[in-house]
Amino acid sequence: MDRRQFLRSAAAASATLSVPRLVRAFGPAASAAPGWRTFEVTTRVEILNPSGASMVWLPAAQLQPAPYQKTLGNEFHAEGGTAELVPHDGFGIVAARYPEGSKPVLTLTCRVSTRNYSVDLAKPGRPATGDSAEIAKCLQGTKVVPTDGIVKDTADSITLGVSGDVARARAIYDWIVDNTFRNPKTRGCGLGDIRYMLESKDLGGKCADLNALYVGLARAAGIPARHVYGLRIAPSQAGFQSLGLATDNATKGQHCRAEVYLKDYGWVPVDPADVRKVVLEEPPGNQSLDSEVVRKARARLFGSWEMNWMAYNCGHDVALPGSKNAPINYFMYPQAETAGARVDPFDPDKFRYEITSKELPAA
Repeated sequence: MDRRQFLRSAAAASATLSVPRLVRAFGPAASAAPGWRTFEVTTRVEILNPSGASMVWLPAAQLQPAPYQKTLGNEFHAEGGTAELVPHDGFGIVAARYPEGSKPVLTLTCRVSTRNYSVDLAKPGRPATGDSAEIAKCLQGTKVVPTDGIVKDTADSITLGVSGDVARARAIYDWIVDNTFRNPKTRGCGLGDIRYMLESKDLGGKCADLNALYVGLARAAGIPARHVYGLRIAPSQAGFQSLGLATDNATKGQHCRAEVYLKDYGWVPVDPADVRKVVLEEPPGNQSLDSEVVRKARARLFGSWEMNWMAYNCGHDVALPGSKNAPINYFMYPQAETAGARVDPFDPDKFRYEITSKELPAA
């Protein structure tokens, strides 16, 4: 979808954006094709103790069609307020405003079709042609994912003597798996501040830390890479209990992945952070890197994603529309402000939200 079409869709949106309107915008449902599964994911958020005017922001399901996901609808409703779909750097933000004295509640239902995504790296295709502006952007540093200093030095040391972008991308992936660890005490999905991680030699964290480290090191090595922020929405069917939902409750299912651009293949899915999640959490827990299940995950997650997961966006340093506060590192969790002050998304006494997911019957 180009920006003009996006803006037409956003301008047509009111407090509730109907699914049929988005189906027309994005094309026919993908669920009719073999291998596609369709899900309905509903997020309900509420500011519990508002004081003054309030705002709530939710990430919309990824708007641009991808090999692994087609969005069928983003339907939302703001009780006691107004909401709109706002275009931001190629993705969508549902932004809701509430006057003083209201009870801020926002509900967003995303309908998506997904299919497993893999690239056979043993079979180079034609030289890939991608969006040159996007590829250039995915070589640049950001506030918490720089590409200079210790990040560049580390990338150079990892890829020293390694030739070819596939081998270099794999070397960085292996280094992440071998040298980092998943820290269960990390709040949310982490901050993704990779300079701090390298300078402090604290290489623990969660997906937004470990996969940010992959993205930053790849960019510093001259290989375009990007985060993809999203949500786990179903159990794993690939034999990894730790990499899927146990129930239809997806409230704590936030997970970011990464893609790397390889010239003979295009965008290739990777996820070293989930390898470390398997190490820590796959029953009975605390697996060794040599265990069968870890070796299986390590081989699978360089070149493929299981799509029991829904993508939101590739955003970083995100300025929330209408907010006077600082940009956020990434946009994967619900966000809110009341009386101009940002609400902690991890404080259940002030900000309550629940996310549920269900698979819909095949069309």
